[in-house]
Amino acid sequence: MIQTFTLEDVGPDGGIGQAEMVAGRIVDFIGKAEKSLVLALYDIRLPDPVGATVADAFRAAADRGVKIRLAYNDVPADPDAGNFLPAVHPPPETNPEILATLPIETRGISGIPDLMHHKYMVRDEAAVWTGSANWSVYSWTRQENVLAILESAEIAREYLENFEELWKTGKVERSGHGDPNPIQVGEATVRVWFTPGHGEELAQRISSKLGSACRRIRIASPVLTSGPILSTLAELAGREGLDIAGVVDEPQTDRVYEQWATTGSKWKIPLLTRVIEALPFNGKRSVPWGTGAVRDFMHAKVTVTDNTVFLGSFNLSRSGEANAENMIEIEDAATADAMATFIDEVRARYPRSSVPDHRSGSN
Repeated sequence: MIQTFTLEDVGPDGGIGQAEMVAGRIVDFIGKAEKSLVLALYDIRLPDPVGATVADAFRAAADRGVKIRLAYNDVPADPDAGNFLPAVHPPPETNPEILATLPIETRGISGIPDLMHHKYMVRDEAAVWTGSANWSVYSWTRQENVLAILESAEIAREYLENFEELWKTGKVERSGHGDPNPIQVGEATVRVWFTPGHGEELAQRISSKLGSACRRIRIASPVLTSGPILSTLAELAGREGLDIAGVVDEPQTDRVYEQWATTGSKWKIPLLTRVIEALPFNGKRSVPWGTGAVRDFMHAKVTVTDNTVFLGSFNLSRSGEANAENMIEIEDAATADAMATFIDEVRARYPRSSVPDHRSGSN
């Protein structure tokens, strides 16, 4: 069985109900654990009352004899030394001292220069919670995100294999080598992709699915920087009869232009410009990191090509290929319809994306 649910930016005054909803789903997932829970979380920072609700669920599970392990992205005292691009998005705020008060065995995974960017949980070798949402109130109330629960022992085993790679080595670069085998989950065919072991292959897989689409493409990604994906989208911009649209985070996309203008990736500028100008991509004008306290980024990472969906933690970016990420590929018409509808609803809230004036890198 596959369940998906989506989160939208509910604004500064409407978020507590949505946060409680997500916390309630997590508590329900944890509450069914009988033997084990493993979690790989890039960022976990949950203040009360939702934090207390989740913490109590972990304590109750431990009291039942459930073994709980949590891997998190470990960062140095100076996160600017790593791969965080602080002008674009913030580093995680996981506090190991808070985690130490819970009946959980923890391990920090080296997140420099590449990130341990997962947001998944595996229960009893039988069910998986995954998606794009970090475990923070901002992620649950001010950001667009997609979450999924898959009840499948075969899927769970693949996630457990990935978790053990991280747990045993403590290194991002030594993980993500499990093969994306086709697995039947109800009426859907599912493949689980892990990076960095299959990073380049995943980007090529998404690019290939985009290139073979006959009817529709929908994309939600904070940025678009993967060379194969950008090249394919730029080529498809002129194809008649193919319905293509998407949504990005506008400040993060603008920052990409600034970075590319002075690096070896300058060749991507005309590709992204063609995609933004020729296709109906909208952009959320979020608060840029470093200019305010709100973290309201367009954070969903979903691609729909006809009846296939890719969703998870993987941005459509070159750096994502080197991070520890997970993406589930779902071949299922109903799931594809639901995700396409979600992306269109998000797009409708924001204006067309635009290309910044400094894109040429004249400096």
